[in-house]
This record gives sequence, C-alpha cells and structure tokens, in this order.
Amino acid sequence: MPASAPDARHPGNTVGTDVLVVGAGLAGLHAATLLARQGHDVLLVDRRTSLAGAIRTTGIFVRKTLDDFPLPDEHLGPPIRRVVLYPPGMRRPVSLVSDRDEYRVGDMAPLYEAAASVAVEAGVRMALGTRYAGRQGKTYHLVGRDGPTRVRARFVIGADGARSSVARDLGLDRNRHLLVGAEEVFEVPANGEPPTFHCVLDPSLAPGYLAWVVNDGQHAHVGVAGYAHRFPQGLRRARERFSASAPGLEGVDRPEAVERRGGPIPVGGVLRRISCADGLLVGDAAGAVSPLTAGGLDPCLRLSELAASVLDDALRSGRTDALTRYRGSALRAQFRGRLSLRAGLAHVRTPAATTAAFTLLRTPLGRAAAGRILFGDRSFPDPAPV
Repeated sequence: MPASAPDARHPGNTVGTDVLVVGAGLAGLHAATLLARQGHDVLLVDRRTSLAGAIRTTGIFVRKTLDDFPLPDEHLGPPIRRVVLYPPGMRRPVSLVSDRDEYRVGDMAPLYEAAASVAVEAGVRMALGTRYAGRQGKTYHLVGRDGPTRVRARFVIGADGARSSVARDLGLDRNRHLLVGAEEVFEVPANGEPPTFHCVLDPSLAPGYLAWVVNDGQHAHVGVAGYAHRFPQGLRRARERFSASAPGLEGVDRPEAVERRGGPIPVGGVLRRISCADGLLVGDAAGAVSPLTAGGLDPCLRLSELAASVLDDALRSGRTDALTRYRGSALRAQFRGRLSLRAGLAHVRTPAATTAAFTLLRTPLGRAAAGRILFGDRSFPDPAPV
C-alpha cells in the first residue's frame, strides 16, 4: 500500500478524508483527480492490487472523447473509420466508412496506470488491494492487505461498477438491466488492411446485443455480449464459437496466450437516483453507458466532471443539498430514443428477424440511420448542472 494511503496495519484504525472514492476505473480516477486539483483531500481505494489487472472494457474511445479529453496518444491504437455490420450467417455485410477518424482503442493497462499517476501527482491518496466493506453512518469500512480500516468521509463516490455496493449502502438506484460480455485480446501483425470494427448481429450468437472484432492492425479484440439468460450454451461457449470463425481475422495466427476480459454491462440508461446527502455514483455504477451501443468510456468521463463540480460546491459551501443538482433523471430524458431502440433490440430473438432488418439497413435511409448512430457527433449529453 502506498505511503500516502491509510495505514491499515492496526485493526480499528480510523482516518478522515473529504471524499472517499471507491473504484479506480476511469470514472473514479477522473473524479478523484479533479477534486484533488481543487484542493480537497481525496482517498481512492480499489480492491485490485494492480490497475493493469482484471480489465473489463474493450477500451473503445469515440471521436468526441478523443477531441475533448487529453488521453495519452502513445496508449491509443490507430484511428478507425470503417465499420462493417454483418447479418446472421455473415453474408452480404453492410460496410460504412466515415470521412473522419471515429474510434481508437486504448491499451487499457497503461492508460489506467497513467491516469493513476496523474491522480497521485494531483494529491490523491491511493490504496490498492483495499476492499470496500460497507458503511455505518459517515464511517466507511475498508479491508486492506494488512487489516481493516475505518474511514470518516464527508462524502463518498461510488465508482465500483455495475453492481455497486456503494449504491446499495447509500440507498440509491442500482442497475437492473444488464448484459454480460466476454472477449479475447491479442496482438496482430500489420497486414495492410484498414483498421476496422466488425459487428455481427445474430441473436442466436449474441442475444440482445452483438459479437465483435476490432482489428486496428496492432491488436484484435474478439468478443460477444448479450442477455445472460438467453445464451443457449452459455457465454463462454458463445465466445469460443464466434472466435473460431470471426470476421476480420482471416489468415491471422493467434497466439496461445491471450488476454481474456469479461463482466456485466449496464444498458438501462442513467439511473434516476444517483445522489443523496452522503454521496453519489459515477461510471457504470450510475448506469452511465449508452443503452444502445453500450459505450461507457465517454459518459464515465463526462459524468465524473459533473460529479466533481457538484462535490466541490458542497465541500466549499458545507451544504449537502448541493448534491440535489446531480440528478440522473435530468440526463435520462435525453436518452429516450436510445432507450426505445434498446427495448426493440431486446425483443429481436430470431436470426430471421435480424436478417429482415438488414433489408432496410441496405437502403440509403437505413445506411444513413446507421451512420448517425455510429458516426454521429452526439455522445453522452453534455451534463451541465441543473
């Protein structure tokens, strides 16, 4: 545990802080850094002993994120302009090409480590290998590698994932609509092909979502996601089945050792109640993921900026009612269209229905609609305080 972290070697030890942040994903790291830069004492804890381990996200950053946030270029793959959509059977795909760079895939292990270094430089106290174990009033219980610690915090930020324990303890909303996903990641040799995002829409393979291959000429991400109870033979078997014949990897020799990732993906939209007088939620814990595309890195950064602004106000003014400005319901209203499309996609259960939808997708109107979703300027709504 870093020297700046709470000393958990003595059972019963109690430390104080302005803000306790639980979870060191991009959302938690960004919120913690912003608050520390504003002069507040911030303690950030994560149960992982290394931020390079147990990565769940594919790491796809959209153009709007790349434009608005200073991500380290050396940890981003080549730009992607081409998306290929495949119907069941993967015949007669629809190819869409943007005239702008639309996506880049982050090398997430060094990205997390770089973000953690920035946080520590800003003054964040970081404790890895430390598990959140619940709360009693304003006291939060942690269990580290050397024993338990009690933390008295003015506020807590739940950045602890789709099944947030902080949300439960604060009495806030929790994600109910979840997909599960799994992918393999491995290096690939450059072959002269343009970086491409391959998406296979087949409810018999990925019920309610899609299977994908992102091949940017440096790494390949091969995965599937969908509703857990609707995988005929389970998620693992679906991933293995897709991986054996995934598009975009023709002639690529895969290494024996690959990185495997997986986890729950909230797709119910931003939760309505994401704050109370004692704290708030960010990232997956707040449901800050696109209901349709399941992209979560852009909203996690944008919502964390709003969270830091609201908490800075509350800390400086001493008024906990400042957190009432942090309302998921205000953001949720801007997702009505994508929530409706998510509901429609959830009801597509047969390959025949998906194949029929591709008939429309191949028309100029269908291609234009797909282009707006995949290449549009709108990302997560700009979360101005309300």
